[in-house]
Amino acid sequence: MECQPAITRQDVAEQPVALRAVGARKVVAEGVPSGSDPHPADGPRVLAMLRIGAAGRNALPTAHSWCSCGRDFKAFGHQQIARLADDHTRHRDQCPLLTRGKEAA
Repeated sequence: MECQPAITRQDVAEQPVALRAVGARKVVAEGVPSGSDPHPADGPRVLAMLRIGAAGRNALPTAHSWCSCGRDFKAFGHQQIARLADDHTRHRDQCPLLTRGKEAA
């Protein structure tokens, strides 16, 4: 049985590394994007959201208040969540992105 010669780094050709951009759109044909646009220009969109949740019994409740204007707050515990919910409601009445549609209607 013959021994194989050791392969050195110089003997191995550099393999091209295929980089893929995360979230990059795939193109079926030139100029034709595949799939639907994740940010449609028309139709209903979520502009503000208040999410309140708890993992289970005796768990610490959490809340997340988000608005497309850049507002992003989190709260933990009953009292903080109550204050965040009140603040979220006030923000919905004052935010220019949310009140613009109400004035037009």
